[in-house]
Amino acid sequence: MVASAFFFSLMSLLVKVVGQRLPSQEIVLVRGVITLFLSYWLLRRARLSPWGNRRALLVLRGLLGFGALSCFYFSLTRLPLAEATVIQYLNPLFTAILAAWLLGERAGAAVAVGTMLGLLGTTLVARPAVLFGELAAPLDLAAVGIAMAGAALSAGAYVTVRYLGATEHPLVIVFYFPLVTVPATLPLVAGNWTWPTATEWSLLLGIGITTQIAQVYITRGLALEPAGRAMTVGYTQVVFAAFWGALVFADFPGILVLAGAVLVMAGALIVAVNRPTAAR
Repeated sequence: MVASAFFFSLMSLLVKVVGQRLPSQEIVLVRGVITLFLSYWLLRRARLSPWGNRRALLVLRGLLGFGALSCFYFSLTRLPLAEATVIQYLNPLFTAILAAWLLGERAGAAVAVGTMLGLLGTTLVARPAVLFGELAAPLDLAAVGIAMAGAALSAGAYVTVRYLGATEHPLVIVFYFPLVTVPATLPLVAGNWTWPTATEWSLLLGIGITTQIAQVYITRGLALEPAGRAMTVGYTQVVFAAFWGALVFADFPGILVLAGAVLVMAGALIVAVNRPTAAR
C-alpha cells in the first residue's frame, strides 16, 4: 500500500509538471489511450468478451470515471499537490453517502461524523477569504470546487462498480473506463491540441506507467490486508504529495493545510473502518 501511494503521488507529480503547458484534457486522453490498450490486452489474455452484460451501466461507470479523472487532473494543474490530493480523499465520504442512498447500505453515525470532519478539513485546506480574511492566502475556489466535484464523481464511479460487481468481470468494468474516456475526450482536445515535446511525451508515458504500477500494488495490498487498515496506510499518498510539492514546486503546506489534511483523513478513516452493511 505504501508503494501504491508512492506511485500514485508520482503520477500526480507528473500530471502537474506536464500540465504546466499541456491542457489537462490532453493528459486525460493520453492516459486513456494507454489504459485502453493495456485493458484490452488483459481481456484478450483472459479470453473474456469485452462488452459485458449490463452495457448501459458500464457506460455510466465510464462516464463517471471520465468526469472524475478530468476534474482531478484539472485540479492538479491549478492547486498545490498536497491540497489537490487532500480534497480527492473526500471520495470515501461521498461513496458512503451515495451507497447509503442508492444501494441501501446502512452506515450509521460514522458517515455523519466522517462527513463533518471531511468538510471542516476541506474548509481549512481551501482557506476561503470570507472566513479567514488575510490570515491565510486562499486557494482558487473554482479549482477547489472542481476538485470536490471530482471526488464526488469518483464516489459515483465506485458505487456503480460495486453494483456491477455481481454480474460483471472486474476486467470488463476496468475496460469500459478508457473505452468511454477516449471518445469523450476527443472533442474537447480537437480544437485545442498542443503538440507535446519529446520530454512531455516521456512524461505522459510515465503517467500511464506509474498509474498501472500503483493499481497493481493497491490490488495486491487490499488482497493481503483488511481494507480499513490497508487504506490507512494508503493515506501516506498525502505525505508523498506534500514532499513532491515542496521539493519540485517549493509549495510548503502551512499549519491550516496540515490540520485540514488530518481532519479529512480522519473522516475518511472513520468511514473506512466502520464499513456499512447492506440493507435487509
